[in-house]
Amino acid sequence: MEPVQRVINNIDWITAIIFSSILFMVIAKNLFYQRFLNFIILPFNNKYIFMYNKKDKLLNWFNIFFTLFQLLNFSLFIYLASNILSNSESDLYPVVFSIILGFLFLFLFGKILLQMGGGFVFNNNKIISEFIFKKLSYLNYSSIIMLASNIIIAYVLTDSKIVVFASIFLIVVVNVIGWITIIKNYQKLISSYFFYFILYLCALEIAPFVIIVNYLKD
Repeated sequence: MEPVQRVINNIDWITAIIFSSILFMVIAKNLFYQRFLNFIILPFNNKYIFMYNKKDKLLNWFNIFFTLFQLLNFSLFIYLASNILSNSESDLYPVVFSIILGFLFLFLFGKILLQMGGGFVFNNNKIISEFIFKKLSYLNYSSIIMLASNIIIAYVLTDSKIVVFASIFLIVVVNVIGWITIIKNYQKLISSYFFYFILYLCALEIAPFVIIVNYLKD
């Protein structure tokens, strides 16, 4: 009896990542239901920002659960999108995903610490904390788009570049809405530290996205 070679693309680990991320969102929804309802309409209504900007800001469980949700889906989206855009025919490697996840984790929390350090130097801890909360809220919201994209790419349209580009467009739109809101709210502060704001914008906001886009293209 001759052995028969079977090639199976194992996406069990992707299913585990998606399920884990959904679990974080479900926990956040169940524990903070009213807050979740306000959060889910964030790009269309600033009620969430106004209600929770002054309350425990970053260090609250709702924010922590959704940041974990964001990190998992952002990392998986980068991994899947890079495979599609580079026309990679290699097997699915969870190690590569782990590297991307570790990099995003270190970058996100490193940037937060750097921003808080800047707030301490300029004696603006309260304002910087509010600024980070607003920016992170919009980034966390865009991870819902990433989740939908990950599900479609992993199980439905496995090679669709249209899904990737449409998702990137929507992610950018959500975060641009966030930035417009932030700039409107902090016009006086930004005008006072305009040079530092431009330096921050280029180094810590625009540059990472340029690096991610270049990674997806390679």
